[in-house]
Amino acid sequence: MTFLRQISFVLAGLILAVGSSSARAAEFPFGFEMRLEAPPQPGSKRVPTIEIGDNGEAKLDLWCKRGRGQFSIANDTVIFMAGAMSEDSCAPVSAQADDALLRALGEAATWTRQGDFVSFAGPTTVRFRINTN
Repeated sequence: MTFLRQISFVLAGLILAVGSSSARAAEFPFGFEMRLEAPPQPGSKRVPTIEIGDNGEAKLDLWCKRGRGQFSIANDTVIFMAGAMSEDSCAPVSAQADDALLRALGEAATWTRQGDFVSFAGPTTVRFRINTN
């Protein structure tokens, strides 16, 4: 009886661990649009946004560039792959900011969420606010 009880506790622990991992991934804001926590570039009111679909497909609208990408989430791990991007004509500094943002997202290894804020962390951390209205 003791052996069965020990097995039950181990199985219960595994179920709780898997359940909390799934709940963690469920916190990722699939189906929402997020706005980068950054001021607009000089001469513009635009701030980059990312809309992430239920399957991780992303629509990106940056300072100059627009396009699609894909997010893959497992627990607190993130992988982002940018797709083809089109570019509006804009100042070189804005184009460089787009490149830096895409690089930061591509190099991000983990993500965290605190309320309406989602951060992607790697060599550089970028933070977005979930649009809840």
